[in-house]
Amino acid sequence: MISQIMHLPYLAELQELFEIRALCDSSPQVLEHCGRRFGVERLFGEWDELISEELDAVLVLTSGSHAPPAIAAATAGLHVFVEKPMCFSVTEGADMIEAAARSDVALMVGYPKRYNPAYRRAREAVGHLDDLRFVRVTTLESPFEPYVAHHEIVRANDVPAELQARWRAEGDRRIDAAIGPLRDEARDAFQSVLIDTLVHELNLVRGILGEPTQVRFASLRRSTVTIVLDFDGIECVIAWLDLPGLADYEMEACFYDPNARIRLSFPSPYLKNVPALLEETAGGTGGALSVRSRQTVSYEEEFKLELIEFHGAATGESEPLTSALDGFRDVALCEAIVASARSGSAVSRPTDPAAAAAGATSAP
Repeated sequence: MISQIMHLPYLAELQELFEIRALCDSSPQVLEHCGRRFGVERLFGEWDELISEELDAVLVLTSGSHAPPAIAAATAGLHVFVEKPMCFSVTEGADMIEAAARSDVALMVGYPKRYNPAYRRAREAVGHLDDLRFVRVTTLESPFEPYVAHHEIVRANDVPAELQARWRAEGDRRIDAAIGPLRDEARDAFQSVLIDTLVHELNLVRGILGEPTQVRFASLRRSTVTIVLDFDGIECVIAWLDLPGLADYEMEACFYDPNARIRLSFPSPYLKNVPALLEETAGGTGGALSVRSRQTVSYEEEFKLELIEFHGAATGESEPLTSALDGFRDVALCEAIVASARSGSAVSRPTDPAAAAAGATSAP
């Protein structure tokens, strides 16, 4: 869906940077439609056929783990862009990074919020705070259908049931390898919330604050997730809530200093060119004065800017902001959050894969 809404249209628009040479999908319906729409003749039902083509780069935009096609593409000497999540486990992530390094190709992970001009401005503003004390990130999830109904999308109804069952079994096996075989709410949240949705928020916070020193608390349920992270003394509370009866998506990140507040809010990711909003409130100790500014920084589309970044990475002009290592650390953090939720204890150095694999440790 996101490839039809965002990636393919912007690849076609950026003609001076990209040529769409080939497409691959398991659905003949989707494949034929996208081939006609974007003028692509080379169409494949299996990704191993696609990567044998004469290509410079591959975008892996499927659901599920991106490790198998990404590793194969990198081994074939192709630059690789993968949608989030990078993969399902730190083991897979390590294999992906190794394959890219061995072939000396770029491997980039898709986190469009990191390329939003308002995000970049907020990051600078937070960096100028004198005494950042607390961070709050809140996501009110909503049904995505109202946000995508106006887009030109073909949905697959021709993928064989046995193939879908094989995908589910493969996904279960990979998640077992990441967090163990236990079937509980933490597992459900890992698959449907943490690595599927909330990984965006985790990456956004890490992009501003750096690496967390500890997962202090985690509560994982099917409709609510609460996480408390520590960033070297700065407490960050992340709350995710599913509201399926309310088509009003909200996602905001707030940063609090005794003399300043910064609030960054994002629209639904399925809407094009709707700006993220930045609010800055400043004042002075002991006085009544407070000044608030509400800024529309840009109408540029973050998905388009993300693709421009990938072009720079693939051509060797720049290092990608959301590198493979960056995405790898998010997967490690998601594993650590599950470990903390299951044990009821803190996990130190949660974006260090070795620490995540060791499981929860006692809070100091």
